[in-house]
Amino acid sequence: MTKTALVVDDEVDLCRLMQITLTKMGIKSDVAYTLSQAKSYWQDNHYDFCLTDLKLPDGSGLELVKQISDSSSTPVAVITAYGNMDLAIEALKLGAFDFVNKPLELPRLRQLVENALKVIHQDYSTEVPTEGSPEQQMLDSRLIGDSAVMQTLKHTILKLARSQAPVFLSGASGTGKEVVARLIHDLSPRRDGNFVPVNCGAIPTELMESEFFGHKKGSFTGAFADKQGLFQQANGGTLFLDEVADLPLAMQVKLLRAIQEKTVRAIGDTKEVPVDTRILSATHKDLNQLVQEGTFRQDLYYRINVIELKLPTLNARREDIPVLAQHFLALITEEWQLGTPPSLTADACLRLQNHGFAGNVRELRNVLERAVTLAETSTIDISHLGLPELSIDYETTRHGEKTITDNHTAAISKVQSSAAGPAKPSEHLTDSFEQRPAASAIVRTEDNPQVVGSSDSELSFDGELPLKGLAAYLQDQEKHLIITALKQTDWNKTQAAELLGTTFRSLRYRMKKLDIAEDQHGK
Repeated sequence: MTKTALVVDDEVDLCRLMQITLTKMGIKSDVAYTLSQAKSYWQDNHYDFCLTDLKLPDGSGLELVKQISDSSSTPVAVITAYGNMDLAIEALKLGAFDFVNKPLELPRLRQLVENALKVIHQDYSTEVPTEGSPEQQMLDSRLIGDSAVMQTLKHTILKLARSQAPVFLSGASGTGKEVVARLIHDLSPRRDGNFVPVNCGAIPTELMESEFFGHKKGSFTGAFADKQGLFQQANGGTLFLDEVADLPLAMQVKLLRAIQEKTVRAIGDTKEVPVDTRILSATHKDLNQLVQEGTFRQDLYYRINVIELKLPTLNARREDIPVLAQHFLALITEEWQLGTPPSLTADACLRLQNHGFAGNVRELRNVLERAVTLAETSTIDISHLGLPELSIDYETTRHGEKTITDNHTAAISKVQSSAAGPAKPSEHLTDSFEQRPAASAIVRTEDNPQVVGSSDSELSFDGELPLKGLAAYLQDQEKHLIITALKQTDWNKTQAAELLGTTFRSLRYRMKKLDIAEDQHGK
């Protein structure tokens, strides 16, 4: 079936050129020279896509863009004169599919039309895709969770995939910005092109221009061959600029030109090369604040922040944590070749849901990896998670001490006793010593703190705060406990683990983290 297009511009020669180009591509087109004529055409006919100028004799093309975007999913692209990028950005925010600059270059026009046709062929709905559709399966397999915020996010991703507008992904560290960026690419007409992710903070400043734009052989010392830059690698696809806030100001200027002009020039080359690349960017920093501070260019901020997509924190979708945990446990099992995926007890699952994940999804996976390492069986309990107990929360009392439960002191006393024996379940030490004071416990009874557990001067609390801070103090005490247990068992790690009420694997893990050499026996 022949595709049809509506072309809107007040320049007769330009309209004729666009119409000839479209005809050669097998597309029938109607031409309107004014805004009112374009609206009339739009109401009386069906078009597969629209191409409109932004400055018309009787109004702004933005009106037509808004009308089309609000009433249908038809792709609409805009034509803008050189220097009117602000209008093009405004059109993209209103729902325009893409833009092309004047003077019109036919290769760029043909590329734009081909991208529009790809969107049409995908036949996406503006609604959430039907259950079981390829798009929905892709969304559900990569974005785990069915909470309300995740359903909204999936719907938004599908809409953004139709557009060519730059998208800025904002959100805390660990919320999955690269996962979302790759989803936008794979659901878009550009899915057959390359998805090129780059961490802007990981590129040395002196190599940044070469990495982004490439270089010619002999252009500088060490340039032994031509090199293709990231923009050229992403030509026809998507370039994902992660941690874009880390770009130096000098590079921000060059990046702005590449985005705005859609051309790049390699180091040592004499001509610019057109590139068709969609820009997605992300950072966990507040770009608006950096603009105010003068460390990030305002004009670049407006170019990459055409559409902002805020990713929810894990704490904002706690109901997704159980299914996320199952997903990660299955991945860990496959990657580590463990056989059967471990399962979470009900208490462990509830504990995860009540934990404040500062590191979001990434932190959840790290917690589960540690739990799989520490658990000896295929069942993961609260003790394997290494999370602070909910009942303590380390709240500071009015006397300045931090209250903790006294069930941890039994293991401490056990280490100091001369007779070693099998640990009872109630006497288990936590597997994450650095998160709990294991050496001396302050138990508050009727507002009277008491130091419990140690007669060893190295483990006692004399009322003085540690000079190196709490974390260093706790690590020192933990290290002392482990070495004490190892000495009492003549450095037999299996017996020392039993004495500490933990597992052999957990003890090995803690010794490695605390830099306790396994060959210290006799030293």
